[in-house]
Amino acid sequence: MAEGDNSKKALADALNGLLADYYALYLKTKNFHWHVTGPHFREYHLLFDEQATELIATTDLVAERVRKLGQDTLTSIGAIAGKQRIKDHDSTSTDAAKMLKELHSDNETLVKALKEAKDLAEEAGDNATDGLLDDWTDQAEQRAWFLAATIGKA
Repeated sequence: MAEGDNSKKALADALNGLLADYYALYLKTKNFHWHVTGPHFREYHLLFDEQATELIATTDLVAERVRKLGQDTLTSIGAIAGKQRIKDHDSTSTDAAKMLKELHSDNETLVKALKEAKDLAEEAGDNATDGLLDDWTDQAEQRAWFLAATIGKA
């Protein structure tokens, strides 16, 4: 395999890791959307739903970049579990403040992974993926900012 092929394979692998993280964060955000309670219920319920919608919309774009690089995408929940860095959250009784903090931290984790993938896109000379990663990083930073501001950390 040529060096360019190796760099594209490494980029596709990083994108599959991002895909797993997007799915994991999407499901966690929906879990929190479905189970949030308290005096700010409506605000948080809508915030979580808005963020989940953005996350799930990005999954197709990430997967299509993997395919455009000539590689296979993730195929199952098991494949997602094997690559995700975002930890699952199975509780249905987490308080709203903890939900906000956890989603903020998870989005920060995603930002870091997106920036690492950007380095790989640059190494592979993949300008299209590079540009998309900028957009996805901006979205993740905005989600983190909204969550931080809601927590009172911003």
